[in-house]
Amino acid sequence: MTPRGKRAGLRTRVVGGFALGTLVLSASMAFATYEVMRSALLSGRERSTVRAAAFDARVVGEGLSGQSTDVAELLRSLDTGGSRRTVLYRGGRWYARSAGTSAPDAIPDVLQRYVQSGRTGIQRTHVDGSPVVVVGTRLADGTELYEIDSLAELDGTLRVLGWVLAIVAAVISAAGAALGWYAARYVLRPLQDVVHAAEGVAEGDLTTRLDPATEPDLATLTTSFNRMVDRLTERIERDRRFAADVSHELRSPLQTLSAAASVLDRRRDRLDDRTALAAGLIVQEVSRFESLVGDLLELARSDRSPHRATVDVAEIAHEVCTRHGVSPDRVVVPDDAAAAWYVDPRRVGQIIGNLVDNAIRYGGGVTAIRLAGADRVRVIEVDDEGPGVSPDDKAKVFERFVRGRVAHARGDDGGTGLGLALVAEHAAAHGGRAEVLDRPGGGARFRVELREHP
Repeated sequence: MTPRGKRAGLRTRVVGGFALGTLVLSASMAFATYEVMRSALLSGRERSTVRAAAFDARVVGEGLSGQSTDVAELLRSLDTGGSRRTVLYRGGRWYARSAGTSAPDAIPDVLQRYVQSGRTGIQRTHVDGSPVVVVGTRLADGTELYEIDSLAELDGTLRVLGWVLAIVAAVISAAGAALGWYAARYVLRPLQDVVHAAEGVAEGDLTTRLDPATEPDLATLTTSFNRMVDRLTERIERDRRFAADVSHELRSPLQTLSAAASVLDRRRDRLDDRTALAAGLIVQEVSRFESLVGDLLELARSDRSPHRATVDVAEIAHEVCTRHGVSPDRVVVPDDAAAAWYVDPRRVGQIIGNLVDNAIRYGGGVTAIRLAGADRVRVIEVDDEGPGVSPDDKAKVFERFVRGRVAHARGDDGGTGLGLALVAEHAAAHGGRAEVLDRPGGGARFRVELREHP
């Protein structure tokens, strides 16, 4: 089964509909106008030719009633103008004004038989590729008179008329497309407010609302949108409050456990090997539990607006490196990069710290920490020298409680599975994003973009 093609956008469909509608209407009107004008002009020309043939028939009839009449001379005496010519069929011979005229070729056989029956006939045909109208009538003595009127000039006029009507139809279609574009822009303008509001909600601004009075026809849509945002806000606030309450309630017993674990850890050398191993595991897991609770509290606050300030991010990176035992020389700041960033220093410090911690735990160590950016977009890149991140893991490595295959292969790594999720949350709070790439030469490159807002 072949997949269905991508549907055109609403603006395109509206413009196309207007253009097609005006094209069909203008083409129909142009065709009808052309046919009416053509029929009227041809009918008028045929009536004129019939009258001229009747007049010439009377003149010829009176001339032939005399004795020893020169038929050719009689035909030359007729006033046929520049577009008509008259031929006679008399006594089995054809007569014309000039000897070189091939009269029989211009007279259709059907018309000739019709005239021979005693009736006046008219027929349109072509002579030497040029359109003509032929009128035939029978005189009293059996002579047949045929009036041949050229329609070449009229045919040229009709061609010009056809081109003019076609151009008019095309212009009207273009005007219809322009009108459709304007109508689509006017109709979609209120929807742009909905789009901007939805983008604001997606970026974390839950105070965004729409005014139903702005566009009464979209009152149902704006009311539903506002109600959706209200419920989303309530749900997020309820989840955040729950996570914060749970994490806060866990802090007190955790502090007691941590104190007890530290006592066991200080006296581990007095215990037997089995008990000492158990005490070490307790200390390790309590420490991991404390990190998990701290990360949960941080996630509960991550959807709040960042508290921005102008800070030296290189200094923050150096402090993170010192805290994690990484050489500050790993921090690379290009000469053309801004030294001061307008960001949330706490969140940026946690971004760099979590990326460094991730590189140490799962990437074999940090090879470089790059701080760059331009046009109010700041970039943090942390490279490691590990095996990299598989394509399957790249799509979900920033999800909560997700750790890469390398971490699972190592087993007890002490991570919480929330470090990279916090990185993504902090990047989103700054209007940016986080992604993982392949480092040239091997390893992974975690890239975070942050947007500055004046």
